[in-house]
Amino acid sequence: MSRFREWRGHRPFAGGLLLTLGGAEILVTMKAPLPVILHIGMQGLAGYLLPTLMLTCGLLILFNPAQRLFYSVIGILLSLGTWLTSNLGGFVIGLLMGAIGSTLTFGWLPDQEPRRNRKDRARERAEQQQEQKHQSYELPA
Repeated sequence: MSRFREWRGHRPFAGGLLLTLGGAEILVTMKAPLPVILHIGMQGLAGYLLPTLMLTCGLLILFNPAQRLFYSVIGILLSLGTWLTSNLGGFVIGLLMGAIGSTLTFGWLPDQEPRRNRKDRARERAEQQQEQKHQSYELPA
């Protein structure tokens, strides 16, 4: 489990996963029965091509994070394009998943020091103040 956690920590995992799931969800809604389909759009090749490319971009983000900026820009464009081509972007759910995943990926920074919560910062500040008090009480030799 720790190997997976380490692997996941070195890439924009949540963004890539959301983009992949958004593309898969849109592909699933393309197979919906006709009375369920709200907007047929350009059903042909583009209706299946855009969500397939979304799914591919999501997987590429997961397995090739060095090119994450390019894949995230392409992913957001594909996600927005599914509004017209793929049943209103998979009933809007897939479109939102793809857009959120792309923006998470675009904003992810590698090798960033983890953020500390407010409690930890307050504890460190208190420890530093204690050290300063102890140093001020020491008499010079």
